[in-house]
Amino acid sequence: MTSARLPRRLHPGAWWLWSIGLAAAASRTTNPFVLLLLCAVAGLVVAARRSDAPWARGFRFYLVLGLVIIAIRVVFRVLVGARFGSIVLFELPVVELPEVTAGITLGGTVTLEGILSAVYDGLRIATLLICLGAANSLADAKRMLKSLPAALYEIGVAVTVALTVAPQLIESGQRIRRARALRGDSDVGIARGVVIPVLDDALDRSLVLAAAMDGRGYGRRGAIDARTRRLTGALLLTGVFGVAVGTYGVLDGTTPRWIGGPVLAVGCLLAVVGLRVSGRRVQRTVYRPDPWRREEWLVVGCGVGAAALMFAATEVDPANLFPSLQPLQWPMLGLLPAGAAALAALAAIVAPPVPTTTGTAAPVHIDRDDDAGVSDEPELVATT
Repeated sequence: MTSARLPRRLHPGAWWLWSIGLAAAASRTTNPFVLLLLCAVAGLVVAARRSDAPWARGFRFYLVLGLVIIAIRVVFRVLVGARFGSIVLFELPVVELPEVTAGITLGGTVTLEGILSAVYDGLRIATLLICLGAANSLADAKRMLKSLPAALYEIGVAVTVALTVAPQLIESGQRIRRARALRGDSDVGIARGVVIPVLDDALDRSLVLAAAMDGRGYGRRGAIDARTRRLTGALLLTGVFGVAVGTYGVLDGTTPRWIGGPVLAVGCLLAVVGLRVSGRRVQRTVYRPDPWRREEWLVVGCGVGAAALMFAATEVDPANLFPSLQPLQWPMLGLLPAGAAALAALAAIVAPPVPTTTGTAAPVHIDRDDDAGVSDEPELVATT
């Protein structure tokens, strides 16, 4: 039992599945208390289980971006949509628009109900973004790429590059701010002092990543006949389409039930079969693969369990998940949503401690430039 709690890095797929479950729970409600509680859970787990890598320190960027989304939502609702409700806050001058925009007016009466509707919707979008930020702060996208099936390595490279853009930009901005503070360059403009160095650093990282991918043989294909290639392509496309439609049916409460779970299950089955068959054309080895142990299952169970409790809450008490605006009612925190948040927060306890660079065995590595953008690459660096 003692060895199970030794510091180690959790499988990145477990953190992504946990965050997806948390996002699915957030998508089922506009109750501000529930959404704020889920944001607090995401922040708690990130603070407890993130590593000391530079890319893991960008969670507050997602918090700020979430506040910006809420503010933009409110501004647009005030300008074009805050027209319903009986509690008038103020009046804006009405601006007439051309006939092609019939039905849309700028300005007019702004009501409390309209503002609250914008806040609720913006807070839900912000919560989904914060869940994504939690996954980016907890899981190393490069280690996630190593764990993908062989058939998805090309798509995985594109997804990995896309997911690492925000963490790398945040890391570059932090390093540039520290360098400017040390040099005392406080009078340099934003373009010269931050934007241009960040873009230059992003270009250097892209070149290093391209060279690393070329050196590892990305793009090499195994021998496979045309019939098998067409069959696997059809299976993968049909499976992905089924997963997309089924996921939408599960998350959308107005979609018929037969479009949700059954279509999702069939899509997953076809996708798995296609992955198994198409994986034969790609032969590659994985250096020190990430283990999937009991802690990974527990973390995934926390996220999936939170989503399941929220889905159950939509059947038991849907009115509490979507507070009424006409008539205006004070939102309440129900028992099932609170239990979902508490279950998701257990991930901070069941996940193993994160190894740090101090107080542990020194990592074994090869000579490299720490600023080259590949310091956490699992196939170049072997850590203890």
